[in-house]
Amino acid sequence: MAYNMKDVFYLDTAIDTGTSAGDGIATLDLSSYVDPIARNRSKGTGLAIYKVHFDICDDDGNSPVAAATTGTFRAALLSLSGAPAAAVGSASFNNNVLNASNDLMIAGVDFYAGGTAAGDPAPHIFLEPSKDVPYVVVRDQIILGINVTTAMSVGSSVKVRMECAQVTLDQATLNQLLRTQTV
Repeated sequence: MAYNMKDVFYLDTAIDTGTSAGDGIATLDLSSYVDPIARNRSKGTGLAIYKVHFDICDDDGNSPVAAATTGTFRAALLSLSGAPAAAVGSASFNNNVLNASNDLMIAGVDFYAGGTAAGDPAPHIFLEPSKDVPYVVVRDQIILGINVTTAMSVGSSVKVRMECAQVTLDQATLNQLLRTQTV
């Protein structure tokens, strides 16, 4: 499959920050797009994620975060199977999970509220895949994880849209991806 209009489709997910600090998880089931088991002469399939778009907005889902809002957080898409969904403050990430050196990290964004105008400062995307080198997921779940380090004064929502395509994988590539996407 290639990055073109015929093969690429969108998947999206979201998580709310709430007004408390802590970690939270939203899950996205990919089992209908991913089949890491090669059967007979058929090859395994993975989900290539070419681009990730983050949107951070007020709870209404339509407005930018108000300029008077305060708080900071990091949000990230991770190829992390088995993590249950949890509201902010109900989950706990180990050290070195939400950063660019984690092999399971697909994309990540930092957000610092309290600018002088709506949307200022803009979110800082610190990691994202590309059209030329997509992140290929071979597990049946990804998560949108969030670490709210300073509680948001007003609840906000982190929304994510991914540009994806199903891809067939040769056995060597599939085995390598399965090894690297194991916790």
